[in-house]
Amino acid sequence: MTKGQLEAKLSEAISRFEIECMGRGPEKIRTTVLGDLILIRQQGFLSQAERNLACNREGVELIKKLRSALFENARENLEEAIGSVVDAKVVSTYSDVSTKTGEKIIAVVMDRDIEQLIK
Repeated sequence: MTKGQLEAKLSEAISRFEIECMGRGPEKIRTTVLGDLILIRQQGFLSQAERNLACNREGVELIKKLRSALFENARENLEEAIGSVVDAKVVSTYSDVSTKTGEKIIAVVMDRDIEQLIK
């Protein structure tokens, strides 16, 4: 499997995770593997209601709290989704949402260099 194929499979698995566990998948997703780091950039994942809510500070805080809580509750599912594609264990996972751009970034640190596994 090439690096591009691995990144595409990871994107598919993460999109399924988003749909099944978070209730909605992204319009666009790009996954990049950099050594032991997997970076996932999702665009267009906010619902219309969330976009409407994001017009003031309280709404932005509410969206971030809700999305963070949902993500934390489903973290194990995300790790399983990644593990179904990559033969490595997740060390840590980070996530943040931009209500301004409608993007979400997920950074996943693995227990080994993923690029070395595909060479």
